[in-house]
Amino acid sequence: MKITEVRLRHLNMDLVAPFTTSFGTFVDKEFILVEVKNGEGLSGWAESVAFSAPWYNEETIKTNWTMLEDFLIPLVLDKEIEHPRDVSDMFSHIRKNNMAKSAIEGAIWDLYAKEKNIPLSMALGGELEKIDVGISIGIQKTVPELLAKIEAGLKDGYKRIKMKIQPGWDVDVIREVRNRYPDIPIMADANSAYRLKDIELLKQLDQFDLMMIEQPLSSDDIVDHATLQAEIKTPICLDESVHSVEDARKALELGSCKIINIKIGRVGGLTEAMKIHELCKERNVPVWCGGMLESGVGRAHNIALTTLDNFTMPGDTAASANYWHQDIIQPEVTVNDGVITVPKAAGIGYEVDYAAVDEFTSYSKRYTNK
Repeated sequence: MKITEVRLRHLNMDLVAPFTTSFGTFVDKEFILVEVKNGEGLSGWAESVAFSAPWYNEETIKTNWTMLEDFLIPLVLDKEIEHPRDVSDMFSHIRKNNMAKSAIEGAIWDLYAKEKNIPLSMALGGELEKIDVGISIGIQKTVPELLAKIEAGLKDGYKRIKMKIQPGWDVDVIREVRNRYPDIPIMADANSAYRLKDIELLKQLDQFDLMMIEQPLSSDDIVDHATLQAEIKTPICLDESVHSVEDARKALELGSCKIINIKIGRVGGLTEAMKIHELCKERNVPVWCGGMLESGVGRAHNIALTTLDNFTMPGDTAASANYWHQDIIQPEVTVNDGVITVPKAAGIGYEVDYAAVDEFTSYSKRYTNK
């Protein structure tokens, strides 16, 4: 294929409700929407999941825009690309900047699937026609508010509840949740809020029969996680520590975790995400797909990836309406009894709503070699 045009759009969408983690509270989401076109005018879509400030990793919207404009777009514009898998090799000499890389690689994957007239899930080798999903609940002001959100998620049929934790909002809160709901699947996500000195506190989580504790220690650590995993029964799931298949291999060999959360943007794109999936499948390590407050475009990519057969745990891809007053795709992502039916239309399987995109776009720029 040949990419003849790339368009970047800066969007800002208000969340339905504030979402609080140990990083801070989000009331909206700024992001870059990437559109690539071929010579016939067919479009492929993806989004950058970087935030406006470097809370999650070192990337931001502004750094992503610069990387895309100055380095990544010139590498793919008007170049013959045999297969989307080749894009990660084309970017390999550029260090890090995984979210920027993922944004343009994902758009090229979508375009490739549309050129082949097949769903993106099929292009990735996915087989599942329905995927189980859970819901992620941010830190609340009070325990009753948390319990009310959990109750609403259970009524909607979500297959597991992920609750954010941080020092001071952890053991006692989970105890109250377990007392109310003794049997539901629960996981705790710490977003790197603890250190190895907190090991005695983290050991207390073993009493609650959690599915996992996600990323309890530093975002750049796999050594201390191995020490912690040897001391607790609760499975550790790594998120921020895994940026590549090599990171995943090292973490598994050290015994740093028993589960891995695969986020497309964090690892640099769908190609690397599939490599991590295959490694974990070979090692009998389950994986699931995490969320980054994506719009419908990003959610569609997550859905396609989750159709691979080692995604055996419910992911974070909740319905569009859980997060957005209006999404930028039609139809919006819907969940029925905790299950998403994988779309069968070509590419990401959803139509981009241009009117909504225009409404949320603050500025855009088009790149061609003409």
